[in-house]
Amino acid sequence: MTGATDSVRVVVVWVPDFPVLACGAQDGEPVAVVHRGAVVACSAAARAAGVRRHMRLPTAQARCPGLRVVERDLAAEVRLFEQVVHRVEAEVVPRLEVIRPGLIAAPARGAARYWGGEPQLSVRLVATVAELGLPARAGIADSTFVAALAARRGDGVVVPADGNAAFLSPYPVGVLGVPRLAELLKQLGIRTVGDFARLPAGRVAERLGTEGIGAHRVARGGSARPVSVRTAVQDHTVQRLFEVAEEQLDAVVFVAVALADELHERLAAAAGVVCGRVEASVETADGRILTRIFRHEGRLSSRAVAERVRGVLAAWSETGLLDAGDGEPGIRRLTLRPDGIAPDTGSQGAFDGERDTPVEVERAAARVQAVLGHRAVARIIEVGGRGPGDRIRLVPVGDVPDDGAVASDGPWQGLLPAPHPAAVYPVRRPARLTGADGAPVGVAGRLELSAEPAFLSVDGRRPAGVNGWAGPWPVLERWWARDGGRRVARMQVTTDDGHAWLLLVDRSRWWVEAHYG
Repeated sequence: MTGATDSVRVVVVWVPDFPVLACGAQDGEPVAVVHRGAVVACSAAARAAGVRRHMRLPTAQARCPGLRVVERDLAAEVRLFEQVVHRVEAEVVPRLEVIRPGLIAAPARGAARYWGGEPQLSVRLVATVAELGLPARAGIADSTFVAALAARRGDGVVVPADGNAAFLSPYPVGVLGVPRLAELLKQLGIRTVGDFARLPAGRVAERLGTEGIGAHRVARGGSARPVSVRTAVQDHTVQRLFEVAEEQLDAVVFVAVALADELHERLAAAAGVVCGRVEASVETADGRILTRIFRHEGRLSSRAVAERVRGVLAAWSETGLLDAGDGEPGIRRLTLRPDGIAPDTGSQGAFDGERDTPVEVERAAARVQAVLGHRAVARIIEVGGRGPGDRIRLVPVGDVPDDGAVASDGPWQGLLPAPHPAAVYPVRRPARLTGADGAPVGVAGRLELSAEPAFLSVDGRRPAGVNGWAGPWPVLERWWARDGGRRVARMQVTTDDGHAWLLLVDRSRWWVEAHYG
C-alpha cells in the first residue's frame, strides 16, 4: 500500500556522531555530549559500554564510569558543519538545506542527472565529505524522512520511487517519532509501520487525531508535512538594509531576531501559516551574496534563527568568506525568506507552566536570549525533591522540560516539613555550628549530635547564639549508584539575633541551604 509521495526525490547526507566529532573527541574515547541533563550524542566507545541517546546523565555515567561528558555547544557545531555545507554546495549540489549540524538534505533529481544517476550522486557526496576527514553516509528516497533512515541503514541506500511504504514497513512504530502514539499502537498489537499503514485512513482519523493522521500518512509513504500553501501572489520575505555596512556580527544577529519576529507576524497576519524552512542571506558591502537554508519544525522560533545565523556568520568569518579584500568591509543587507509554508496548527508554549505564553512576552524573551545567552531568561517549574532547592528547576524559555523535570508527589522520605523557607540560596553558604566549648558539632550515624549547639556562624561572620533547633533529619539518596549518591542530614536552627536557618551537614561540613527570616 502506497500513498502520494513527494514530487521531488531527496538525498540526505548524514555525518554520524557529529556532535561528538565537533567537541574534539579522540578515537576510542568514551564521550557523551549532553544537553539539559540528557545524552544527545555519544561515541562508539560509549555505546559499547551501554550509553544511549536520550539517556539521563547519571545513568550513562553509571554504565560507563570513565565517560567524558561535554555540554553541547550548538554554535560550535554550526561553525564546524558549515565547512561541510560549503564544500558540498560548491562541488556537488548547488542548493541544499541544513536540517541540523551533521544532517543535510537536497533535491536529488537534477544532481543525479548531472552525476550519472542516483547511486553515483550518493558516492560523490560521501567522497566529498570524506575529503574533510569526516565519515558520512547518504540515502535517497521520495521524502527527507525516509532518505534519512536510508542513510542510517548504510552508505548509498537508494529507495526506489514510490517505495517509501515498502521501505518503512518492517520498522517498529517508534520510528515515526510519536512516543504516545507508538505506545498506544503497541497496546493494540500494532508493532510495525507496515501494520499501521494497513489501517483504514478514516478509522485512524476518528480514533487517533491529528498526530495519528500525520504518522499514518508517513507510514503509507507520504510526507509528515501538510500540503504546502502556495504564496506566489504575496512575497513574505523580510530584510534589513544597513545604512552603514555592519561589521559587528552580534549586531547582525540581533537584527536577525527582530526580522524573524516580523516574518512570523507577516505570515500569521496574511495567511495564518508558518514556515518549515528559512533561507537566510547576507549581502556584503562589496556586492557578494551568501545564502544558507535552515529547517524548522512547527512555529518559527526567533531564538532558533538567531542561533543558526550566529553560527553560520561565525563560520563564514573564520573561513574568510566575509573578508572584503580590497573592498569595503561589513554586511550591507540581511534577508530572511520563508520556505516550506504550512498551515499554523497553533503553539503550546507555556511561560508559567499553566497557560500559553503571550506572544509579546515570548518574543521579548527571545531577544534577550539572543543578546545575553540562551539561559539568560528562564521560567521556574516544580519538580520532585526533598530539599527546598531540589524542588524547583530553571528551564530556559523556549525549551521543553526534561521528562524527569515534572512535579511529583513522592513518596519523598526525608522531605523537609512545613513551614517552608522564605529564601533558598542558589549556592549553599558555608556555616560553622559549634558547642559551648567552641568545638564543631558533629552528627553520628544514628543521627546523634556530638554536643548541644551553642553558636552558629554563617559565611565566616561573627557567631550568633543558638536558642533553638529541630532535627537532624536524614536524607539518603541514590544509595545504589557508584557515584552521585548522597547521605546528608538537615537541621532547623534559630539564633538570638532573630534569624532562623536551614542547615545541612555533608561529610562533617555545615552549610546553610535556606533562610526562614
